[in-house]
Amino acid sequence: MNKETTNTEVNGNQEANEEVNSEKFAELVKAVHHNGLTALQMHFDNVEGQVLNQEVYGPVFVYQVKDSSNNGYVCGFFLHELISQFQGGSNPAQWMASFFVDMMKTEGGRLLPKPPASEDEAKAMIDNVLVPQCIAAVREEFEPEQVHAGLSWHQEQGPVFEAGFPSIVDGNNVCAFPINLLATFILMNRDPSDLVLQALYKIKDDHEAAQE
Repeated sequence: MNKETTNTEVNGNQEANEEVNSEKFAELVKAVHHNGLTALQMHFDNVEGQVLNQEVYGPVFVYQVKDSSNNGYVCGFFLHELISQFQGGSNPAQWMASFFVDMMKTEGGRLLPKPPASEDEAKAMIDNVLVPQCIAAVREEFEPEQVHAGLSWHQEQGPVFEAGFPSIVDGNNVCAFPINLLATFILMNRDPSDLVLQALYKIKDDHEAAQE
């Protein structure tokens, strides 16, 4: 067997597989984008959408809904979120529409926020908006229970927002999310505290299940 020929064949097969996978992924993105439009059109008359590529987290599906006064409201979703809703959600159209219904309580429209133009602006957004918003949401949701919440450092992820229950001593009692991920939620007109609250409720559910 000629080793050189074998390597060429292997490389050729890898390239062919990558091309097929790339085509399948493109088809998946196109299908999810269409499903998102269709879902929102069940609730709103004027819907537009586009797919943006986020360097770290992949495709972001950005939809705009306009009200009767032609004011635009824009919200973004990650690919895995939409796939999860379309495949296993009880009512994906209602789930997507709920974000726009909440935004429409503010008159005049709400477009995507401008990304921070510098490290100082990014730090200000994190320190003055993201972290206080998440801390307030966590404490309000679980009051009067004591909940740990704030910035922390993860060796691999870097800065993270961490929250947990000091009262739970058996098993996992803490969740943490990369600050960059939560900041991306803000830039998609989403509430980053939703992720944290979902994770905290899962910790509670898992703890209660282990006690039974």
